[in-house]
Amino acid sequence: MSNQFSLTDKNIIITGASSGIGKQCAISCSQMGANVVLIARNEERLKETCNLLDKGNHLYFSQDITEYDKIESIISEIVSKLGKIHGFIHSAGLEVTLPLKMMKPEYYENLFSINVISGFEFARIISQKKYFDSNGASFVFIASVRGFLGEPGAIGYCSSKGALISGVEAMALELINRNIRVNCVSPAIVETDMTKKLFDNIPEDSKNEILKMHPMGFGKPEDVANACIFLLSDASYWVTGSNLIVDGGYSAR
Repeated sequence: MSNQFSLTDKNIIITGASSGIGKQCAISCSQMGANVVLIARNEERLKETCNLLDKGNHLYFSQDITEYDKIESIISEIVSKLGKIHGFIHSAGLEVTLPLKMMKPEYYENLFSINVISGFEFARIISQKKYFDSNGASFVFIASVRGFLGEPGAIGYCSSKGALISGVEAMALELINRNIRVNCVSPAIVETDMTKKLFDNIPEDSKNEILKMHPMGFGKPEDVANACIFLLSDASYWVTGSNLIVDGGYSAR
């Protein structure tokens, strides 16, 4: 019986691939046989991630993905070097924690430009026939449980992730005729370098209170990466327009 979760010889683009969830997605996808294309701003960290990948035809691009006019040239170069695209993970993200009274229009603009617009622009371009594999493709967007559960001080972040979830539902319906599946993964708190820095700056009691809100404890990047592999693979052939919640029971409370 063939391995329905295999990504062998699939070409997968991953934004935010230099750290956190995106980095682990790149590593895990390579372990499942994919050719991985890493995209992020920090070239040094991209190289570090690239060195952790299993063997394959991997590429990396140091690029600010909010420079929308440069995205198509990158995708065109990827296709010329690797062949057509089979999958895309939008893991790049920005978080701003501020109460409403301190939020400014530019904060919302920054959040939406990275969390939503850049990912949708990648999807728009990849979904052109000349760029994606004729047998179909799968797009995965990393959202958050805060996209459907509110949290004080996170209005901008929550609204951007909520927009991502809603937009993915519409995109899934629009692209199904091109044999492109589109889904979200919504994690709760995952132990990345970013969250570790956050917890270093808050009292231990506060950290323990947050931990109690996760019945299975905090997640690991591998937990989210595994969900992405499922959605990229043939094992999820009949899954589109969904929001896969990976939160250790956080939202079930």
